[in-house]
Amino acid sequence: MTPARKTRRHFLLSTSAAATGAAVSLGGVPLVHAAGSQAFKVGLIGCGGRGRGAAENICEAAGSNHSITIHALADVFKDRVDDCLSYLQGAEACQGRLDVPAERQFVGFDAFQKVIDCCDLVLLATPPGFRPQHLEAAVAAGRHIFTEKPVAVDGPGIRKVLKAYEVALAKNLAIVAGTQRRHQAPYLESMKRIHDGAIGDIQFARVFWNQGNIWAVPRRPEWDDMTAQLRNWYHYTWLCGDCIVEQHVHNLDVANWAIGQHPISAYGMGGQQVNRGPEFGQSYDHFAVDYEYPNGIHVLSMARQINNTDGDVNEYIVGTKGRWSSAQQAFEIGGRRERVRVQGVNPYVQEHIDLLASIEAGKPLNELKTVAESTLTAIMGRMSAYTGKRVSWDDALNSKLDTFPKKLEFGPMPPPEPVAMPGITELI
Repeated sequence: MTPARKTRRHFLLSTSAAATGAAVSLGGVPLVHAAGSQAFKVGLIGCGGRGRGAAENICEAAGSNHSITIHALADVFKDRVDDCLSYLQGAEACQGRLDVPAERQFVGFDAFQKVIDCCDLVLLATPPGFRPQHLEAAVAAGRHIFTEKPVAVDGPGIRKVLKAYEVALAKNLAIVAGTQRRHQAPYLESMKRIHDGAIGDIQFARVFWNQGNIWAVPRRPEWDDMTAQLRNWYHYTWLCGDCIVEQHVHNLDVANWAIGQHPISAYGMGGQQVNRGPEFGQSYDHFAVDYEYPNGIHVLSMARQINNTDGDVNEYIVGTKGRWSSAQQAFEIGGRRERVRVQGVNPYVQEHIDLLASIEAGKPLNELKTVAESTLTAIMGRMSAYTGKRVSWDDALNSKLDTFPKKLEFGPMPPPEPVAMPGITELI
């Protein structure tokens, strides 16, 4: 299969609805319209830090314009549900919006389905390995969705997500993703200028997420194998996809957005060089990938999580007339430097403003394909780094490597795959 070759115009049309939704608040004033007529029962699936943050964000986004209630919570661990409920009870934005009695506090591997069954809008914030399963179920049930990024950790997962996208389109469902830069006023204005030709034709780009160590949880004696991996999910490929997928996807999404297409191949390297204790599981602590896009455009990608190193979380886009940097939200064109000075609502809130507004307007946003393509961009980079092979878009999309366990249950698990070794780990 030949990689999809979308024109810039096609790409801009596919994202213009999101841009329009966010643009109304560029002056720092939240979206204002008549109070919505629909009452949303919102369910949260995944009650960790990002999950409870998403629940608080949608409450803040609703304001006086939308009627929403946090109706149900789900997690595989009861303590997560309890902690999340306690947090939301103390959150100012959630006051008067919580209706989660004990019978709608679901725990276990089937808890996600129970939330989907009793709500009409669901927030998906579990570790990303579960995302394809949860997206499939929510779309099948006809639910509107906010999904955290990334949306899968391997090729089989992406294929499920792309099928869910098509079904969601047919059902007219809204799906907004946690790639919040696409709802962030300075990014929206910068991308508009780039797509309008401010820096000319894009020649190449650099995208970085380099930082210190991410959290890692040592195993406790009382934990079984499944519990140990779920509690330390960031460091197992089947749950996280590694840092290039779970975190660096944000920067790769910006590259795809700016260029207007996804890459056709990845050639990368990486390793677990410094963070080598058992709590770091299978995760690499550094990646560097050269992505090739159509028309000979290349993007240098770096992701690092190592203490005592220089940090840089940024995207740099270089064109024939000038360049742009996200860290400064500034253009340099013809020797002149120009800052992008628009202001907006917190993008973590704005994405929910746009989601709710699109549903009530009868023009639901569906960002699932876009975030799936950015997720697969990250996956192909990981595959290349793990194997030392050049990986094409089709290699990643059609990969048979299904990392998800055959059975989800607490107790013993087969030993995890060893840390990937380029030249030894096979491309599947």
